[in-house]
Amino acid sequence: MWEARAARDRGAELLEWARAQVLAREPVRREIFRAPQDRVLVLTWWEADTFDAELPELPEPEAELITRPVHRWRFESIE
Repeated sequence: MWEARAARDRGAELLEWARAQVLAREPVRREIFRAPQDRVLVLTWWEADTFDAELPELPEPEAELITRPVHRWRFESIE
């Protein structure tokens, strides 16, 4: 999971930036969401043998586009 908050009035630009990102390989599934306060969330699903497998990550956008560093989390499906 990748989440960022855009700088003031740059939410649409951050959303387009996230949509345009090409990863080193394609995930099984990718969904992009937006939320209040110009937040953008990208969820990716991967086939991996271990929780800490080496997987491509979306990069940090340019500092002027966001209000704080990107947050990243990994989750494991249990059902």
